[in-house]
Amino acid sequence: MFLGASLHVGSVAPDFTATDTDGQMRTLSEMVKKGPVVLAFFPKAFTSGCTREMQAYRDRIAELTSTGAQVLAVSTDDLETQRRFKTELGAPFPFLADPEARIVELYGVKTPIVTYAKRRTFVIGRDQRVLALQEGGDAIDPTAAIGACSAKPSTQPPASP
Repeated sequence: MFLGASLHVGSVAPDFTATDTDGQMRTLSEMVKKGPVVLAFFPKAFTSGCTREMQAYRDRIAELTSTGAQVLAVSTDDLETQRRFKTELGAPFPFLADPEARIVELYGVKTPIVTYAKRRTFVIGRDQRVLALQEGGDAIDPTAAIGACSAKPSTQPPASP
């Protein structure tokens, strides 16, 4: 079993496939072929910190997409809550509902006791390695993620499953 808690810059990010709020299948290993993926975990839809975080990504999406990056927002909220949150925000990027905390546990970001995701953002490069990692209040501001997506691509060979 993969221990997400050991993920750090340079680690191979675990692959996953999930359906977003629009019904599209998202597979990390396929997405990174097109450019970096910003995997933004947040605790709870419609709360103040999570709203600020997702608004910040929405407001700076042009900077991210200009680097070839894609954003995926993930929380343990159910599908309908995620769909409403995305719609209310007018977010132009996919949201994944993970109520069973499958992806949250895979990445080692589940809070103890209650099933919420910790606020943590992983920037994952084309070689499926973690380029950058922000957590807590730092993860609300997408500046570091944008910088990591703009950085020179890794020279490491692609990760093997």
